[in-house]
Amino acid sequence: MEFGASIFFTDYSISPTELAVALEERGFDSLWVAEHSHIPVPRRTPPPGGGELAKRYYDVMDPFVTLGAASAVTKTLKLATGICLVIQRDTIQTAKSVASIDQVSGGRFLFGIGGGWNAEEIEAHGTVFATRMQKMREQIEAMKEIWTKTTAEYEGQIVKVPSMQTWPKPTHKPYPPILVGGAFPWAARRAVRYGDGWFPNATSGNPEDYMPAFQKMAAEAGRGSLPVTIGGAPEDAGKLKRFRELGAVRVNVSLPAEGRDQILPILDRWAALRGQVNA
Repeated sequence: MEFGASIFFTDYSISPTELAVALEERGFDSLWVAEHSHIPVPRRTPPPGGGELAKRYYDVMDPFVTLGAASAVTKTLKLATGICLVIQRDTIQTAKSVASIDQVSGGRFLFGIGGGWNAEEIEAHGTVFATRMQKMREQIEAMKEIWTKTTAEYEGQIVKVPSMQTWPKPTHKPYPPILVGGAFPWAARRAVRYGDGWFPNATSGNPEDYMPAFQKMAAEAGRGSLPVTIGGAPEDAGKLKRFRELGAVRVNVSLPAEGRDQILPILDRWAALRGQVNA
């Protein structure tokens, strides 16, 4: 089982280049970066789990910029959005950003996507909150056309791409893996329908229940076994071994938006933990 790390990069956190090098040196397989364009003030939408919204949500940097920096100083580390709020982005421009980061990284990009939770943030981009998941599916279907066709076009109910051409195409063929983030069963269904894997959080339900249920769902849809990356993984070797037994291909540690002095000891502990789990 592989180990990755998730973070909100800010102007006061460890830098993308320093974290990427530290992860690769310690044998982590991937770096996952969050996205929020802004946080509306005031807003009616509470954060997941309630309570106050952490400062990092207001401060997080653009994921494609930070991953581009990370790609320049690494050779094997996979670079992932965890997650990209595609419903807040232009479809054609995002397709180009994905293809570009996959090209400059030599095919190391993983496209983690999600529909988001912050209604006001989403609506500020002109997206209707109630139909955002339909828009996300149509955006991904349109991007697949753009990535794989010389001349692409797409006609959905929400997303429309007139006949067009654009390069580069991704290094990954046919395109970078699309990992759908979110809880069971909703996001799991989306992953089966148009994704290449599923990205749930360890705290969203019981993996003992949803992992077998997801693979059953995928098999019944003729998708075979789809890879699962579990985010927000606990620092517990026993639980991580159980995730591996249930079929998880990767677990991610959630890092705080802090400097190197706080981050590097966490990475060292998790590198040792990886050794215990995969022994």
